[in-house]
Amino acid sequence: MPERQLRLSGLEPFVLTSDIPFVNVGERTNVTGSARFRKLIKNRDYATALEVARDQVENGAQIIDINMDEGLIDSRAAMVEFLNLLAAEPDIARVPIMIDSSKWEVIEAGLQCVQGKPVVNSISMKEGVEQFRQQAKLCLAYGAAVVVMAFDEQGQADTAARKIEICERAYRILVDEVGFPPEDIIFDPNIFAVATGIEEHDNYGVDFIEATRWIRQNLPYAHVSGGVSNLSFSFRGNEPVREAMHAVFLYHAIQAGMDMGIVNAGQLAVYDQIDAELREACEDVVLNRAPKSGGTATERLLDIAEKFRGDGGGQKREKDLSWREWPIEKRLEHALVNGITEYIEGDTEEARQAAERPLHVIEGPLMAGMNVVGDLFGAGKMFLPQVVKSARVMKQAVAVLLPYMEEEKRLSGASERESAGKILMATVKGDVHDIGKNIVGVVLACNNYEVIDLGVMVPPQKILEVARAEKVDVIGLSGLITPSLDEMVHLAAEMEREGFDIPLLIGGATTSKIHTAVKIAPRYAKGPAVYVTDASRAVGVVSSLLSPAQQQAYIDGIRDDYALVAERHERSEAAKSRLPLQAARDNPLKLDWTGFAAKTPDFTGLKVVEDWDLAEIARYIDWTPFFQTWELKGVYPRILDDEKQGEAARNLYRDAQDMLARIIDEAWFKPRAVVGFWPANAVGDDIRLFTGEDREHELATLHTLRQQVTKRNGRPNVALSDFVAPEGHRDYVGGFVVTAGPEEQEIALRYERANDDYGAIMVKALSDRIAEAMAEMLHERVRKDYWGYGAAETYAPQDLIGEPYDGIRPAPGYPAQPDHTEKLTLFRLLDAEATTGVTLTESMAMWPGSSVSGLYIGHPDSYYFGVAKIEEDQARDYAARKGMDLAEAERWLAPILNYVRKDAVA
Repeated sequence: MPERQLRLSGLEPFVLTSDIPFVNVGERTNVTGSARFRKLIKNRDYATALEVARDQVENGAQIIDINMDEGLIDSRAAMVEFLNLLAAEPDIARVPIMIDSSKWEVIEAGLQCVQGKPVVNSISMKEGVEQFRQQAKLCLAYGAAVVVMAFDEQGQADTAARKIEICERAYRILVDEVGFPPEDIIFDPNIFAVATGIEEHDNYGVDFIEATRWIRQNLPYAHVSGGVSNLSFSFRGNEPVREAMHAVFLYHAIQAGMDMGIVNAGQLAVYDQIDAELREACEDVVLNRAPKSGGTATERLLDIAEKFRGDGGGQKREKDLSWREWPIEKRLEHALVNGITEYIEGDTEEARQAAERPLHVIEGPLMAGMNVVGDLFGAGKMFLPQVVKSARVMKQAVAVLLPYMEEEKRLSGASERESAGKILMATVKGDVHDIGKNIVGVVLACNNYEVIDLGVMVPPQKILEVARAEKVDVIGLSGLITPSLDEMVHLAAEMEREGFDIPLLIGGATTSKIHTAVKIAPRYAKGPAVYVTDASRAVGVVSSLLSPAQQQAYIDGIRDDYALVAERHERSEAAKSRLPLQAARDNPLKLDWTGFAAKTPDFTGLKVVEDWDLAEIARYIDWTPFFQTWELKGVYPRILDDEKQGEAARNLYRDAQDMLARIIDEAWFKPRAVVGFWPANAVGDDIRLFTGEDREHELATLHTLRQQVTKRNGRPNVALSDFVAPEGHRDYVGGFVVTAGPEEQEIALRYERANDDYGAIMVKALSDRIAEAMAEMLHERVRKDYWGYGAAETYAPQDLIGEPYDGIRPAPGYPAQPDHTEKLTLFRLLDAEATTGVTLTESMAMWPGSSVSGLYIGHPDSYYFGVAKIEEDQARDYAARKGMDLAEAERWLAPILNYVRKDAVA
């Protein structure tokens, strides 16, 4: 009988003998791991994509991994086409193929057209044992070896014990029940990122190595593989350090029995040739041991990492300090452009001693440096996080000069420097969100504008009083929630009434050019109201508005543009067909309730949730919105490899991870939450909640709104109540409030006092992400435990971003229920102020701002939608159902009203 060895083939056979210590699986033909390959496949440039595969083989890959899983690619078609083309290239097709996909239909399509004996990557027990058996039998029938992920119904294995438990169970099923050849089984016990700053991640390298050793000793003939690049994820952008980490990890993992791995065969450092200092730091991280120099292994590697950034596989590159020999003016410019604070106090003092007056340092080299920053930012060569870092340097330099300027002013009455203009900024009454406003303020200050920031929840009269007293040149308003739109309209009207004619800037997440043109600009005829899309446009807009040479032409152009926008909007709305309310109600979503049996929650009433672990919360963070906060557009993690923004994104991400590690280690925040469930039934467009299962005593009513736009092809006019069972059927509705806590405000203030706007904005951005991650975590607990209708879920935290699960968590103020006043009912039901400390402002914004609230609806066919515009008949009906005056209802529903009444609130 032939020896039990893994035998694969392309055009040529490949046998994994003891003479081959390690099999390189080439990773660059994977759209999720290579931005270049993904772009080629998206553009259908298969000829160049084949060159990528050819390079992998020429660089030593003994198997090539092919993955086409990407949202904008037809994965199945791309896999088939690429494999068919590859088959005609003998120098590539000679090696075995690893068909890699998370979708079984893609894997099976690949199996049907690949030649030789391939490897399927991957199958697992995450969807249950029965599906695992079935897929294993099909792989056996197709004659393929398999990669088995250490993943079961409970989730992905992270500890050595879990990895061993799952792999042993899978091995017994495959060998004993399916009859799978053990030599064709390749286990992937999950390589996770180390050196992330999160303590729970520190042992991931050791866990993999220990599990590998156990598998090779206890599961005869099975092999071990893994995606090696995952290990160094936190050092993206620093390839020499990543290569060194991979080499060190493989050195120890191969000794333990790892005999395959997905690596970039052309980029792997030689273990013995890695700089000794770097190699030791990498080993401390991989083996989770304390460095000889003290501190943590992660801190040590971070400390030395920059010395090795650049070309050369792990060869030491000393920190470039040649700029320290430059003239003082160029040193200050370099520090500003690169955000370097290390030497700024000494350099500023040196410049002060050489200048006639301290003011000249600001007006001279510091402003010259900031002008370079502004030019680079305007040209798209710097990105917002870098500009905010530059502002930190500028502020710290000015802080050095300020005492001397104050003393000079006291002694001589010397005038202060002249700014480019004075800007007043405020988040409007009732709104608590200010990250975007703060970023705009920093960018304007970088360009020599004096910024007066009144903060959040600022009443209109205060805005106008300060504007008049300070003789400001521009007022900038910010808002996130929809009631803020009406506050802006009201303030514009007040500016008109009080005779202002200065520019009014409008910005924030809910604002838009259309709203500014249609609602705000007509109320402020004396002056221009201008919508500013983001911080990168603010300087150009303000410069044009305040330039005597450009001002009138720019304002005339804005007004002409807004007139066209308003006209197009009016035509567009008039062209849309809408139904009378009763006709919309006659076309609801018709779910079949006859066989519906709602899962009963573990409890009804309230539950305060206090067992929050910041490190666990961090695993659920969706990083894409974090980058959007900083105006870096792209999807995480692909944005880290973006051709244009990648370096800025990587640096920002590294800084975020550093601060996140401190947040976790030092427990900066004290998260809190409350969740509740109540028996519920839909009654028309309302959802009634009851105190008990007998449904005799009504507890509260949740009011919902119904779509009135005419639908095509029999599509329904949906309201949230359609997803809740009608009377006579058992159903439930839940609610929740989570908050990262009020601590972010004081922490951000400490950064601001230290002239570190970058740190202040960073802590607010992270607290927002933590609150959203808590909402995702709590929803998962609801589905799997508290309510339990999704108890069998096995999604990893990052899988949840795509919302693959059943049920929704709609929130008042969002498209499915635009009325923010529904929060009053939710907060009363949850006793939210007492249980979480979260309060509602007069505009129904939550305070602290890093808070999330909403409802839970569990029906598997529920989905998110937008109510869109409604007619007067629904507004009147809705006001009557809520017992609310029509004018008051119209104030809260203003953004979605498709009519204007003279007595409606502006």
